[in-house]
Amino acid sequence: MEGGQHFCFLAEWYESSMSWACCIDGCGETFEGVEETIIHQAQAHEQHECAICGTVVPDGYLAIRHAFENHTRAEFVRAYDASAEEVRKREEVKRKVDYEADFKQVADQLNAPSP
Repeated sequence: MEGGQHFCFLAEWYESSMSWACCIDGCGETFEGVEETIIHQAQAHEQHECAICGTVVPDGYLAIRHAFENHTRAEFVRAYDASAEEVRKREEVKRKVDYEADFKQVADQLNAPSP
């Protein structure tokens, strides 16, 4: 996969600073909580059209979640020309985010009316 293409490593946990970083297109903005990272990705970055089914979703974690919960690994590899290592890395980050995130908080904030 090309570096500028969507489906970067979505987020990274930095043990040394105890923070999460958005990795969409080299963004690098850091956050204390994974929830803040997901909200940032959904609000600050362009939407992503799934190359498998055409569904439009927020980029980053939510796009990865859509892909891995709705499609097979083989479909993902074919549609995004991804290597096994790229798939494993995304699965690893998705597992960590799934474990750490309070998705009710994310949904509440994303669905809240704009001020």
